[in-house]
Amino acid sequence: MTSYVFITGGVVSSLGKGITSACLGAILEARGLTISMIKLDPYINVDPGTMSPFQHGEVFVTQDGTETDLDLGHYERFVRTARCGRHSNYTTGRIYESVIGKERRGDYLGATVQVIPHITNEIKESVRKGAGDADICLVEIGGTVGDIESLPFLEAIRQMGIELGHDRVVYVHLTLVPYIPTSSEIKTKPTQHSVKELRSIGIQPDILVCRSEKPLPQEERKKIALFTNVPEKSVISAYDADDLYKIPAMMHEQGLDDIVARQLGLDLPPADLSEWEAVVDAKQHPDGEVDIAMVGKYMDLKDSYISLVEALQHGGIHTRTRVNIHFLESTDIEKSGPGCLENMDGIVVPGGFGDRGIEGKIEAVRYARENGIPYLGICLGMQVAVIEAARNLAGLEGAMSTEFDKNTPHPVVGLITEWQDQAGGTEQRSEESHLGGTMRLGAQAVELEEGSIAARSYGRTHIEERHRHRYEVNNRYREQLAAAGLRFSGLSVDDLVEMIELPGHPWFVASQFHPEFTSNPRDGHPLFKSFIAAARKHNEGTLPEVAQA
Repeated sequence: MTSYVFITGGVVSSLGKGITSACLGAILEARGLTISMIKLDPYINVDPGTMSPFQHGEVFVTQDGTETDLDLGHYERFVRTARCGRHSNYTTGRIYESVIGKERRGDYLGATVQVIPHITNEIKESVRKGAGDADICLVEIGGTVGDIESLPFLEAIRQMGIELGHDRVVYVHLTLVPYIPTSSEIKTKPTQHSVKELRSIGIQPDILVCRSEKPLPQEERKKIALFTNVPEKSVISAYDADDLYKIPAMMHEQGLDDIVARQLGLDLPPADLSEWEAVVDAKQHPDGEVDIAMVGKYMDLKDSYISLVEALQHGGIHTRTRVNIHFLESTDIEKSGPGCLENMDGIVVPGGFGDRGIEGKIEAVRYARENGIPYLGICLGMQVAVIEAARNLAGLEGAMSTEFDKNTPHPVVGLITEWQDQAGGTEQRSEESHLGGTMRLGAQAVELEEGSIAARSYGRTHIEERHRHRYEVNNRYREQLAAAGLRFSGLSVDDLVEMIELPGHPWFVASQFHPEFTSNPRDGHPLFKSFIAAARKHNEGTLPEVAQA
């Protein structure tokens, strides 16, 4: 039978519930347990797919094509057994949509549909689906205790505690313990009030994870334990770490996994954290260094590209390379030119939507191509590489994507209207289709050309990678672009362009898919390892010069 650990947050948002959940999952997995993970989000959107990155950060895509909260990326990076999918992320909008659908069908037999029991029952049923047959299911509740939006979720997990019993449910509450510099004092009162708020709706936390700048002194831990009715040993100090991947060991040293195991009556072997120790060691002791330019349009919020940032760091971990990422606004390149790229060892253009800064991205591609700088384009980053090649190699003046110019004389990238999904069925869309959930999403098979950089990087010619896009390379231009020097090194089973390269350039690779979604610190990802290795050679002056511009 699956046991449940519910993680809530108080005082302020963005304390790190996702990281806390993922790290606890990593420690429990290291003790031999299978883990499933769920995120419950209080917002009304059915999923985050249509939300601006400035509002919500990155949209993470699971293997089955579900557009989810970025915390699911943390789950998959930290916990190998937590393969997330459509039952791993539920929003208020999705819960209500399901309940209203049942009401319209008459499933409630004329009953008055209410928050309790109908909404809470739907939440509990959804959590059980997401748990599957894992030994432990970790459930993170988004938002902050005290917000009206999250009340139905909190009520549902309260009910589950009663129904399943104390030996199958653990409540973890994450709070802030601020330090006031002017008085040189640590303040526990916000944590006391947050727990009071949680207890007022019927939930007594079993464990408190206290976020603070520095390790929590013993006296403050005793005080918090006394005023919150939590055992002192269950007050965990989650102080700021200089490396994300040190946190599993930090929590293990304080016995967080032992407390959970003891409450759930589990007799477990010791945690084997050797892989995490190796990750931290590799990151702390690099023997090389590179500077990577990331040219995009959401640079004011780094969470917009969090999986990509982490994947680049994973490439550094597996090549013993310190990766310095320089976040550059593509609009700045439009205004001031590509001079900011001069000292870079590699250039990355990530995915994105909308025409703002598009010419700056195209200019970044041109600079990488002409100067022999390793280039990695992802999703839109591949499309702008095709546009740049069409304009400057094939001589197609005015070439553009129809996403940005519907009247372009050379639509080398256009709206995809039909494609094959993961199950082999056919998906269709048009200009009139809804924006939400209508992209090409999830894992798709890709066939790589023998001898290509992509095939050499992966070590095989058949791969599966995750997608999230509406626009594709226009196949009518493939022959013309190939004659101009562009290599189509990866194709889908239904003949859509998945990867491109530039023969004669030392390392120029772009993909329509998102390889960053399957990278993790312990295993890395072949494409990012290869890219960082090439950037390192560029830094050391051992990368071959560009043979053609």
